[in-house]
Amino acid sequence: YLRKEGVYAEELSPSLVILDLNLPKKNGFEVLKEIKTDTELKYLPVIILTSSESESDIQLCYDLHANCYISKPVDFENFSKLFNSLIDFWCRMARIPINNDRKLLP
Repeated sequence: YLRKEGVYAEELSPSLVILDLNLPKKNGFEVLKEIKTDTELKYLPVIILTSSESESDIQLCYDLHANCYISKPVDFENFSKLFNSLIDFWCRMARIPINNDRKLLP
């Protein structure tokens, strides 16, 4: 989807990726590395939002150029506040370089 290949060729590109480290087929570290080493995607902000509070996980994510690492709040109210803050900051306030060939989602 992110590379807009195959059936996704005409889809809009996301403005932000919120990534969990615990994924079913490929772990979040692998996905992060793929995004940040792809010349078309490397400036796409990737926020790690995960249950892990491991210092080694945090270090590895920043080594792989994550833009932010956040441990998930356990209750819905705080999760909702956090999510809204992330969207507000990364989609409305932060400026990132974009590839002009990619049509971005708002």
